[in-house]
Amino acid sequence: MNIERPYPSEAVLESFGRMTPDPELREWIYTNYIEDTGPLYSDDHDHLQHASIGVLWSTEPNTRQGRAIIGQAEIPAKSTMGGKWLRARVMQQLADWFGEIPDFLITLDANYCAVCPNVDFLALVDHELTHCAQDRDAFGMPKFNKQTGMPTFTMRGHDVEEFVSVVRRFGVGAAGAEAKALVEAAQSKPEIGAANIAKACGTCLKAAA
Repeated sequence: MNIERPYPSEAVLESFGRMTPDPELREWIYTNYIEDTGPLYSDDHDHLQHASIGVLWSTEPNTRQGRAIIGQAEIPAKSTMGGKWLRARVMQQLADWFGEIPDFLITLDANYCAVCPNVDFLALVDHELTHCAQDRDAFGMPKFNKQTGMPTFTMRGHDVEEFVSVVRRFGVGAAGAEAKALVEAAQSKPEIGAANIAKACGTCLKAAA
């Protein structure tokens, strides 16, 4: 799929160790992935039509468990640790950047995104957006704020988690319906293109820690 994507500016790439908000990238994500007229739209992201998403380029190298991190999604209001003053400082910085405290914050490695193949960039953004989920109740129904009527948000883990050895010995059914769906998806032609972003998401590695 031939989609023109945004790149980090030269000023961003030359500012080592900095976080830089990019309103144009933020708008591009909404237009292409979240609005139902976008070329990368998926109904998996419908709940994000009601969400505020902040997007940052980062030139600060980041690793976890010996792996380079190229993208991360988080809920700022739930992820800040270190005391009231640190939290207040972080919340103030976010408000200065975005005019509000966003429901979700997505950070992308600027140096990686400046040179990676187009399909890898598209897959990376889609991956981080998929972590940004609407919460569900005990019956699996979407949850909403009782006062505002707006969706309540949470971070979503991966659909499939199982040992390769178990699947090899007992079949994909041993891993559940989600694993079977993953195998079926893997056996079909990619709808957009073949990407390679495995083991590079900070959200995934944080959950696995």
